[in-house]
Amino acid sequence: MREKRKGKKEAGKKNTGKHSSIGRRSTSRKVLEVVEGTVQMTREGYGFVIIPDREDDIYIPQNRMLHALNGDTVRVAVTRKKDLKHRSEGEIVEIIERSKKPFIGILQVIGDHGWVIVESRVMPYDIRVPMDGVEEDAQWKKVAVLVTDWPMRSEAPVGKIIDILGEPGENDTEMHAILAEFGLPYKFAPEVEEAAKKIPVEIDAKEIRRRKDMRKVLTFTIDPADAKDFDDAVSFEILENGNYQIGVHIADVTHYVRPHDTIDKEAYDRGTSVYLVDRTVPMLPEALSNNLCSLRPNEDKLTYSAIFEVTPSAKVVQRWFGRTVINSDRRYSYEQAQEIIETQGDYTLKYMGEMGSGVETKSVKVSSRRRKGEAFSDKDVAQAVLTLHSIASKLREARFQSGSISFERPEMKVIVDSAGKPVDVVQKISREANWLIEEFMLLANKEVATCVTKGLRLKEPTFVYRIHDEPDYDKVRNLKDFVKHFGYQMGSVNNGREVACEINALLEKAKGKPECGAIEIIALRSMSRAKYSTDNVGHYGLGFDYYTHFTSPIRRYPDMMVHRLLTHYLDKGKNEDKNRYEEMCKHSSQREHLATEAERSSTKYKLAEYMQDKVGQEFEGSVSGVTEWGMYVEIEPSKVEGMVMLREIKEDFFIYDEKNYCLIGKSTRKRFTLGDKVRIKVSKTNLEQKLIDYTLVWDPEWNKKASRKGVSRKRK
Repeated sequence: MREKRKGKKEAGKKNTGKHSSIGRRSTSRKVLEVVEGTVQMTREGYGFVIIPDREDDIYIPQNRMLHALNGDTVRVAVTRKKDLKHRSEGEIVEIIERSKKPFIGILQVIGDHGWVIVESRVMPYDIRVPMDGVEEDAQWKKVAVLVTDWPMRSEAPVGKIIDILGEPGENDTEMHAILAEFGLPYKFAPEVEEAAKKIPVEIDAKEIRRRKDMRKVLTFTIDPADAKDFDDAVSFEILENGNYQIGVHIADVTHYVRPHDTIDKEAYDRGTSVYLVDRTVPMLPEALSNNLCSLRPNEDKLTYSAIFEVTPSAKVVQRWFGRTVINSDRRYSYEQAQEIIETQGDYTLKYMGEMGSGVETKSVKVSSRRRKGEAFSDKDVAQAVLTLHSIASKLREARFQSGSISFERPEMKVIVDSAGKPVDVVQKISREANWLIEEFMLLANKEVATCVTKGLRLKEPTFVYRIHDEPDYDKVRNLKDFVKHFGYQMGSVNNGREVACEINALLEKAKGKPECGAIEIIALRSMSRAKYSTDNVGHYGLGFDYYTHFTSPIRRYPDMMVHRLLTHYLDKGKNEDKNRYEEMCKHSSQREHLATEAERSSTKYKLAEYMQDKVGQEFEGSVSGVTEWGMYVEIEPSKVEGMVMLREIKEDFFIYDEKNYCLIGKSTRKRFTLGDKVRIKVSKTNLEQKLIDYTLVWDPEWNKKASRKGVSRKRK
């Protein structure tokens, strides 16, 4: 068992909460300011306090942590401000609230009490747990434990086991551990499942009569090949005036899930579906997400639709929003739709199992409305796909001309076998078929937000916006200075439109070059984080004044909120309570952030697992990040990122140049900056901490370029 830190007697400490660990202390040091924030712990025992809306964090030495742990909300006395040589420093004077997130570890029972052995980058201590109510066979199992107390004179924190996750190393155990670590559920309570199963499957005829009937209009879905929930479909019809009627049809989840019912409460608590490497943890029970609400082909489905009249030049001239009923004619994968686009419809296509026998043999005139007793031919659907592709391309071009920013950083996907074992890492390719769907979803989201905000009678309606504030202009200017090292010149960046224009031009110039990834990283760091809010500031990244999330209610709770608000306002309802919806927006943003962190954590775990049998192998890579303790390297072609610790580089002593994002060798003057090509050897992996360590393969040529003669001295 790991050695535990012994508590120290601290003068002035007293209990101020229901747990003795929630304490205060005074400080004899000069206090420059007192602030509140969240602890980010390190395995070495010291920590940093992250302050909301403040770029620099506050360093807290180990002996001034006041028994605070990762995720705790604390009050900090700042004793030194950041300057050119030092970072901000302080000491924790009060633990305001313990984190509600559990720690994950292995339970070891010794006599009448147990210890949870935690192997985490953010937890340096083991946790003592009472064994009351804990199953006898839990010994050596992986568990989730919530810290409840840490008395000041105790050597270790005290916690309570809240879940027994299973045998360490088993795939389900490890994935459940990741979900538990972020406070995310991995199963539905029986009452939620039962409530979903009780919802009638048959659509009432009266309900159909209340809706706009779109079942005769050519309609199809395009989704990933392995998708099970199809929450959006598009329809296409040629109008007599030569324009097109394009419908964006979204699963009408709120018809089935009513406010404050059992399913709705669970969906709100979850906030979003979670997409781990090997599984989806849905927001809604499968009876809804994969069955009742999924827009499967050849089935009548209830939808909420945004229907547009669009000219051949992609100008929207009319809009309609409301509830509909559809019957999808085709289910395409992205690959199938891409084949239609690339071959201009001259193709042979075999549909998936639920599509029936496949290619139709009867040839009929290209049409966009189903004739009585006839189905649409492949030619009909192919023509619709091609026309929609043409319209989407024009919408996409106009969007970028209006200030939308084009980040196309490669996204990698871990391929796992049936047992969850990673077998490959491949790049996710986004092509025209993806863009086709993306543009019409963006159009629907934008137009719904614009309609509610400007098109209805309410002056300032309460609404759920997806907002993305303007960038940090200091960071943009840092980017401008950084790219000069690669020979790029950026123009004026004094307002949002200029920044968008210059970043797009910069990324286009750097496309395909070694430094492109580094430039994208720095550019992304200058951007704000998108979130949900009732206060609209627009969506900077997309270049939209009004934007919301309307198109994915199966997997996002804010979309359900938008559907309900839109219905309420279309029915001439009064303005809703803004404060209530703002709290719901904050909750949704927090759940989205947790889900994103869990998804990244599962990817890191699987990447570490994937690299286990590659220890000792060498790879070419590029520098993807630099810090004062090391540099991150992405290897080719998998883009798997690992860390080269500076203390492991024996050929020179490297100094971190924060302003120029580089490391400089003291003897050789060798510089490593973002995007530089290097060769590494995989030295070790750590599944518990989800870490991959690389060793730099030193090139002797770097010694020859030293600024002075002699052999580079080894780091002491």
